[in-house]
Amino acid sequence: MRKLWVSILAVLTLGLSGCGYNTLQSGDEQVTASWSEVVNQYQRRADLIPNLVNTVKGFADQEKEVLTRVTEARARVGAVQMTPEMLDDPQALAKFQAAQGELSGALSRLLVVTENYPDLKSDANFRDLQAQLEGTENRITVARNRYIKAVQDYNVTVRSFPSNLTAMMFGHSVKPNFTVENEAEISRPPVVDFGGKPADAAK
Repeated sequence: MRKLWVSILAVLTLGLSGCGYNTLQSGDEQVTASWSEVVNQYQRRADLIPNLVNTVKGFADQEKEVLTRVTEARARVGAVQMTPEMLDDPQALAKFQAAQGELSGALSRLLVVTENYPDLKSDANFRDLQAQLEGTENRITVARNRYIKAVQDYNVTVRSFPSNLTAMMFGHSVKPNFTVENEAEISRPPVVDFGGKPADAAK
């Protein structure tokens, strides 16, 4: 009897593997891991902002409106909690994108304004923050692209035959991804090259 159960389990295991079960599990884990890296890099950017705002304020306190917008945008980003369990919710992902896009725009405006303050641009602390921000924006781009690829691979498995049958059987569905319009906006990092003119930085 025991041998019979072992044989049945072996057949079921081979059947699930052949129908994409293991691929679905692996893909789901890859999506989750990739998303964690996206969140980590966005958090790294958010952590830089208080020091950046305070440094700019020390040289350009009159730019209160721009500074306030950055601070408020950062607060809204912090209010959007996007856990891996929410990755199947298109509205939650869209809300997360919108908040990050707003912060990107506010940072861009702040960095353009700093062009008017030579003393600020030559400040060692500011230049260090500039370098950290630039590096973080690059990491965000890499992490986001890896996530997009992971979701694409997973969705192909969910939609392809015969793994689509396994996906339906175990409740796997297509995951939402970064939308094209928001992706174009979010993927445009704030300009951190202070060698040009304000007009150039705004492009």
